[in-house]
Order: sequence, then structure tokens, then C-alpha cells
Amino acid sequence: MRALTLHLKILITLLVALGIGITAYQIFVLGIPVTEDETDDLWSIDAKVEFVANTKGPIKVQMFVPPLNQNFVSLNESFISNNYGVSVNRNDGNRRVTWSSRRAKGTQTLYYRLVMTKRYSGNGEQQAPAASGSIFREAIPMQGAEKIAAEALLSPIRQHSADVETFISEAIKRIGNPNDENVKLLLGGNASVSNKARIVESILSIAHVPLERVHTIRLTPEQLQQTPELWLRSFNGKNWLYFNPQTGEQGLPSDRMIWWHGDQPLVTVEGGKTESVSFTLNNSEINAIRLAQLTDQNTHAQFLDYSLYGLPLSTQQTYQIMIMIPIGVLVILILRNLVGIQTLGTFTPVLIALAFRETQLGFGIALFTLITALGLSLRSYLEHLKLQMLPRLSVVLTFVVILIAMISLFSHKLGLERGLSVSLFPMVILTMTIERLSITWEERGGGHAFKVAVGTIIAGSLAHLLMNIPQLVYFIFTFPAVLLVLVGFMLAMGRYRGYRLTELLRFKALLKD
Repeated sequence: MRALTLHLKILITLLVALGIGITAYQIFVLGIPVTEDETDDLWSIDAKVEFVANTKGPIKVQMFVPPLNQNFVSLNESFISNNYGVSVNRNDGNRRVTWSSRRAKGTQTLYYRLVMTKRYSGNGEQQAPAASGSIFREAIPMQGAEKIAAEALLSPIRQHSADVETFISEAIKRIGNPNDENVKLLLGGNASVSNKARIVESILSIAHVPLERVHTIRLTPEQLQQTPELWLRSFNGKNWLYFNPQTGEQGLPSDRMIWWHGDQPLVTVEGGKTESVSFTLNNSEINAIRLAQLTDQNTHAQFLDYSLYGLPLSTQQTYQIMIMIPIGVLVILILRNLVGIQTLGTFTPVLIALAFRETQLGFGIALFTLITALGLSLRSYLEHLKLQMLPRLSVVLTFVVILIAMISLFSHKLGLERGLSVSLFPMVILTMTIERLSITWEERGGGHAFKVAVGTIIAGSLAHLLMNIPQLVYFIFTFPAVLLVLVGFMLAMGRYRGYRLTELLRFKALLKD
């Protein structure tokens, strides 16, 4: 007995741990939303390229587009143009789109659109590749006064730094000091961010520290139109280190998306002039579970492929009903084993609860009571005819069908369309319910049969209410591993031998004595 108890405890523990573990993995690792109403950000970025085409000769427009290996998931990428060929190439970690045309005239407009999300970006093959880069750089040639000024700045930078990260930060801060004479000489009156980045790059090259320009877009709903923002980065042998070129602050903010890196301009035009690029950002919210489905469809992510969301839509609707049956069974188990309510078995109240989905609770209880009462009356009359069980059940079943048809017909005539749904009641369940109630009446009396019938209605009603909570239906359907936890609880309830609540009331007088 002790070995059996230990085996049961181990089984319950394994089931509960497995159910909680799988559910936690779906929530915290895969990022699947806990509630159906949860939403997430969906970003739409438009890059508009405008230029004036030459009257003669072919046209070739090249523009950098973001690499699809960052902390976001691309849901749609579009290249919009009129009579232009489009191709996308990769070079040194950058992606570049090329629009080409044999000839064009006047002002030309090209569009690039990217729809993306940052949710689920840590899954599937959308993760960024292993960081790699150069850790050594040849010194940029400098002469005369500029060389002396750069070396004068380099000495205190080395004294106030301990590694590559602090070395670069200190260099940026020194160049950002407008009162330093050496800085004024190097800047030459041009204090733009781009020129400061060039000076920082030159100084660091003397110490053979590589530095690379990174152009980013800021994902913010407040700033609808913007231009790429310049950042700097360096490889320390393990990871890329990102720096603000104005403050020296280390770390790329989470709302920045790398568009391209390097010194080349964003767009180049052959066969045209006066080119310009403008960015427009739009932020909207989308249902998180719908976003997960779109992510699965547009990427190689598979975190919903092996869930019930991978089934056809019609099948999903069926399973949304079926998967709630264990919840109804759990309600019946608690009412019978802990509360002490007597019902017609375990599954009859659950099936009645499913029928209430179509008729609604109040109307369904009335119909169930009416049909059962009339069926019991017929069953009592047939008992006097001394019929065998099979013919008796056949007559009751036929009577139930006729009764259901009559109720539907009269309901339609009276304008009560709800009464038409009575045909969805399981006729066999109603027939067996009538038969079992009549047997209970004969064996244990009318009072006990009435008590069992009322208990069945109460249990079915409570199961119906719980099985139709939208938040619970979504949670169980999305995280079906929770059912393992329910199985563990059911196993634990299987060894309960204590008093039920109704028995405590029943034997209250004995407790007083």
C-alpha cells in the first residue's frame, strides 16, 4: 500500500511538473500571449526615394535596406516602383536593393516598405548570427598639425581607459569638448556628428582600434518622419560594442534598428540627380496570437506549428469545444467527491452542459425539465404494459423525437427562435436520462430521483458556465499542457476518502452528541 501511494505521488508530481513546465516554456520562452486580448506593436516603415531622371541613358538606383537578422521579425517587405526592375544583393553584411530602368523622364518616385514586429524575434531563424568583426586596424595617415593634435589627445585617453569599451567612450567624450584647442584644430570649424565620428575614427586608428559607422532608424510612434541616426560600433573579440557618437554612451537602445553600416551613402543614383530619401514610420497594435500566426506563416518559426492553432480553422472550432470537456468533468468530480451532490453519472451532466451552449442556460434548463418530466410520465405508463427494456427504450426515444419536433414547431409559430435549438439536444442522452431516472425512482423512491435530477441540472449548469468563460477557453486551447495539471489533481482526488460537505451537514447532530 505504501509503495502504491509513493508511485501515485511520483506520477502526480511528474504530471503537474510537466504541465507547468510546458506552459511556462510557451509563455516565457516562446512569448505566446496569456490572454486573447493581449496586443503587440506592429511597425510599418516606408522609405520614399525621389530623384530627377536624365532624359537620355539608363537609370540605376541603389539603396541600402535593413538586414533581416536583427531583433525583429519581418512580416512583409515590398519594393514599389513603376516600370523598374528590382533586385536585392548582399555585401559585407549589408543588403542593397537596385532599381533599374532603360529610360525615364522627369521626377521619379520609388518606395520601399517593411512591416515588422519585435515580438517572437528570439525564435526560429530570425536570431542574429554570431558576432564577428576585425579587432585590428591600420592607422589612418595624418600629417602636420593634425597628427600632433591627435597624438596629444590620445595620451590622456589612454590614461583614463582600461579596455576597448572605456577607450572608445573616452575618445568620444574628448572630441565632444568644444573648448579643447586640439579638438578645434581637428574639427576645422565643422562640428557635425559625421565629422566628429571621422575624427574619433582617425584617433582610434592610431591605437589600431577598429571603428565602424552604423546608421539606425528609431522606432518611436511620436516621430513619424525621420532621417537615419549615426552610431559607432567596434568589435572587442566577442561582441559588437555600440556607442553614441555625441555622448560616448555605450549600448544601442532597444528602439533602434540598424539600417546599414559603413561610410557609403544611403542611396546612389546613376542617370539621375537631386536624389533624396524620406522615412515615414507608423505604429499600430495587432492581436498578439494573430501576430504569432503571421510570424509562423512569414518566417521559419514553428512555435505554433505543433499547437492546436496548426489545425484547420473548422477543426479548431471543434476542438475549442472538446478541449473544455475535462474542465466540465473536473467540476462534476469536485461536486460529487467533495461537495456530495448526486448526479446521473459523470459524463451525463457534461453532455447536458454542452447542449446548453446552443439553447443558453435558462431556456435549456426549462426544455430539459419539460422533456424529462414528460418522458418519465411515458416511462411510468410503459412500465404498466410490462414491456422489455429494448422496446421500452425505443418507444421513449421515438417519443423524445416527436416531442422535440413539436416544441420546435410551436416555438417557430410563436416566434421563439430559441426553441428551434432544442433539436440539438442529444436525443440518446435524454432517453437514457429518462430511463435511469425512472429506474432510480423505482429502486429508491421519487424523492431520491428528484434529488438526483436536480443535482444533475445543477452540475450541468455549473459546468456550462465554467466551460464557456472566453478567457479560460482561450487559455486551455492555447496551453493544452494545463490539462496534465488537471489530470494530476484528478489522480489526487481519486484517493480522497474523507467526508463530503453534504455529509457534514447530514451528520451534524452526531457531532453535537
